[in-house]
Formats: sequence, structure tokens, C-alpha cells
Amino acid sequence: MNNFTVEAIELTRLYGGREAVSNVNFTLSKGEVLGFLGPNGAGKSTTMKMLTGNLAPSYGSVKICGIDMMENPKEAKALIGYLPEMRPLYKELTVDEYLTMAARLHRVSAKNIKKAVENAKERCGLTHMSKRLIENLSNGYQQRVGIAQAIIHSPMVVILDEPTVGLDPIQIRDIRTLIREVGTDHSVIISTHILPEVEMVCDQVQIIDKGKLVFNGSIDVLKRQRVGNKLLIGLRNPPAIEEVLRISGVSEAESLANGLMRVRYAESTEPAEAIVQAAVQQGWGLYQIAPDQTSLEDVFMQLTYQEQLAV
Repeated sequence: MNNFTVEAIELTRLYGGREAVSNVNFTLSKGEVLGFLGPNGAGKSTTMKMLTGNLAPSYGSVKICGIDMMENPKEAKALIGYLPEMRPLYKELTVDEYLTMAARLHRVSAKNIKKAVENAKERCGLTHMSKRLIENLSNGYQQRVGIAQAIIHSPMVVILDEPTVGLDPIQIRDIRTLIREVGTDHSVIISTHILPEVEMVCDQVQIIDKGKLVFNGSIDVLKRQRVGNKLLIGLRNPPAIEEVLRISGVSEAESLANGLMRVRYAESTEPAEAIVQAAVQQGWGLYQIAPDQTSLEDVFMQLTYQEQLAV
């Protein structure tokens, strides 16, 4: 028996014969935060709706802690906390009133409701907002209330759709911190189109484009794709490309503006020391040598471009 909290198996959704989501497969374990990343219209929200049982897949299945969503929807949904992109808040209620109602809807026993509300408020930094009307709270605090309702029944899986959209930078930082904290006790899935967000809060990453997964792996793998086998070198007296290519391990060299040079090297080599020695001996005037990171945006573009070529 496995310990997966979420299993998506060949998840597919058709709209008018077109595949909005196509054969999505992944698993998630307790304590992991999965980032579901893609541009607007890529199929993120459709996938979130299928994972939460709000939309039936055309093909494939979803299991929550081993319980099939289609066969036993009530049991599976009881293990999920969900915050959709449009927050389901009753703004005329106070924070306490709303969270008490949410606890009842999630079938928290009457004797445990007060404790559940207090725990959710404490975890989401809402204790001092108990008696405030939700409509009078800032956008960031309203988002905290939305997350509090998602975790109030201590679900095994928390699913957050675009949790930082519309927030200011300080609010975004606070919500990201909260997501990491929630992720220590639950499995968390966040859907987002914000590239840095995934790197900051997620352990696992999936990138979806046009309904298909183009990347599925750990955040460390994504970071390695960013770094690659490249060095950025600054030289006051740059040599001819041929001279750099003679250095052991260097496979490619490219001249850039202002005396900069980009060097690629073989997988199992580390030519940085040899480059420094050659620069000193030949008087190239080395003033910079550092890994040349590809931006997250470029990694995303490369992945989606490869998918377009494969179509």
C-alpha cells in the first residue's frame, strides 16, 4: 500500500471534442507542496476542479488517500480543503462567524468547532481579526480567511488556486510564508502562473501548457535546468574564441558585449580553474567568472517551445 495523499491518473477533460487537459499524471505525499504552473488558459483551473471533485474528468481518475473521487466522492472530498481563485467569502459576516459556518459545513463536530476556529485563526494570523467584518479587511487578510476555511477541518490535502493574485508584495510574501507552514502538516497543491512563486514555496513542480504536462519533477531539477553547464566570463582583453575552446572541458564559447563571454562545458567537467589559469598566463584581464543562470522565464519558454515542436 502506498502513502500518496493525491494520485492523478491519466486525467483528461474534453470540451467540445478538444482536450483542455490531456493525460495528466502525478502523485503527492504528506508534507509536500506541489506547484502547478502554466500560462493563463493552460488548463490549471480545469485540473484543480477535477482534483477537488467539482468537475468530472472525461477520462482518468483521482484518488485522495487511496479513495477514488468518482466512486466515493463524499469520503474523498472530506479529506480536501479548497480555496478557488474566486474566494468563497460571505463578507457581511465577521471572521469568527464565517469560520464557524465553514467548520459546520465541513462537518466538524459541535464540541470541536470552537477549537477548530481558534486553530485556523492562529495558523493564518487572524486571531486579532476575530470580530472584524470580512468586508472591512484588506485583500491580504481576506485571502488569509479563505485559506483558514480551507484548513479548518484539518484536511489531508489543501488545494489553492492562484493564492496570491491581486495581492501587494508584502501580502504576497506573507501568504507564501503561510503556504510553507501549512505544507508541513498537509499536502498542498498551488496553481499559479507566477514563476518565482513556485521556486520559493514548492518542493515539486509541474508545468502545464495547452493542457499537457511539459515538466514534472522536483524544484531541484528545475533549478539545475536554470543553471546548466554555463559560465559567464568577463575579460578586459578577450582572446579569440579558438583560444578558449582549447581549454580542457570547454565545448562552446560565445562572445558577448562589453568583453563578456559565455562558455559551455561538458557534463562531467569543471573548467573554471583552467580558465582562470589561462587568463592569468595569457593576460586576458579576467575580472568576472560565475555560473550563467537561465531565467525561470527562459526555462519555461524552452519547455513550452519544445512541446510546440512535438505537436
